[in-house]
Amino acid sequence: MDAWWMCEVPYPHVPQSVLDATDSVRASLPNRWCDPRVAADLFEEVIDHYLLCDDMGLNIGATEHHAGINSLLGANPMLVSILARQTRKARILSLGTLVSLRREPVRIAEEYATADVISRGRLELGFVKSGGTEMASANANPVNNIERYWEAIDLIEKALTHQDGPFSWEGKHFTHRHVNIWPRPWQERFRMWAATGDPHTAAEVGRRGMVHTLVLRGHDGTKRAYAAYRKARVEAGLPPVSTDNFAYSAFISVGDTDEEGRRVGEKLLWFLNTSLKSAPQYAQLLPGAAPPHIAGQAWRTRPKPQPSGPNLVNAEKGVATAQENAMKLVSMTVEQAMAQGLLFAGNPDSVYAQIKKFHDDVGGFGHLNMLGRTGFVTHAESEKNIRLFGKEVLPRLKEIAPAMPALEAAA
Repeated sequence: MDAWWMCEVPYPHVPQSVLDATDSVRASLPNRWCDPRVAADLFEEVIDHYLLCDDMGLNIGATEHHAGINSLLGANPMLVSILARQTRKARILSLGTLVSLRREPVRIAEEYATADVISRGRLELGFVKSGGTEMASANANPVNNIERYWEAIDLIEKALTHQDGPFSWEGKHFTHRHVNIWPRPWQERFRMWAATGDPHTAAEVGRRGMVHTLVLRGHDGTKRAYAAYRKARVEAGLPPVSTDNFAYSAFISVGDTDEEGRRVGEKLLWFLNTSLKSAPQYAQLLPGAAPPHIAGQAWRTRPKPQPSGPNLVNAEKGVATAQENAMKLVSMTVEQAMAQGLLFAGNPDSVYAQIKKFHDDVGGFGHLNMLGRTGFVTHAESEKNIRLFGKEVLPRLKEIAPAMPALEAAA
């Protein structure tokens, strides 16, 4: 198993009274609350963390969000290019530029190609479906977002692999009369990733043979999404894939003791408890956010309480929507997060045991995306986490070899 360290560079330094008063900490919070000097310090610390990961044998990843305290990374390719120059060994995963919001996928291909050349072939490409607040920030139409998402990926892939001079692209959402990017990438073919939890998108990821990563989805959501991926390949007559085609993203906190690991792990949950706050116009009321047959249910302002808590199962074959998943995560405690496989925390032995058990429970995965710093986790705490994980946990994870699940192999 490979491990990838990632930080979204959140900005937690906003007075709690301001956060309580606003309807959304994403998209609509005035940027006067962001001190650029503090932001500069955060970027410097996080880049230092990435360089430490390079020394400790961890791969690295960068994501992108817009106009909110959850992330200062509004331009993923900029950080990826910095890491391409500053690191030497680590694979670099862009997970990823919000391709359906960008009006020029060819420009994204040019940025990726440039970063790949600078890194001498260490770049991996990841794609995520854009969130509701990103739609507002990019002045994008949320309707047909998924169609734009897949068409943008197809155009980017062709631009990165075509080497025979200009070609034209006449698509439904993108039109380019002349595509001929320079420089050509270092790699002939990129390994591509996609982050999603719903079975419909997971099935398309499976048909395309991309690495499928689940972000904070827990045991049940992860198993269902992986199953949709595998089922789609069987139905399409495609060859089975090993666990190297699957990834999982979770918070990880390693300390000298279980108590220390959990104490820092509780700080990581700031991402859930604080930075997920979003107004209805960016979520369930966003046009196109829910399929028409369940839109009425999604638009209800106050869902009926269930005996066991919120009803997180929708029409998508038993998997919660991103908005329903967020509702569940906002009030998450350390104990609940660990029980559901959203947080692995403790001493090195405990963390390895937790990851291995989760790995076995969901049917295996070849990549672990380590969300190692959010909220008020300090620079020193994050460095210690990386060092302990790299020295005490990662070597044991690397012994977990890719495997072909028995059911899929039989199919």
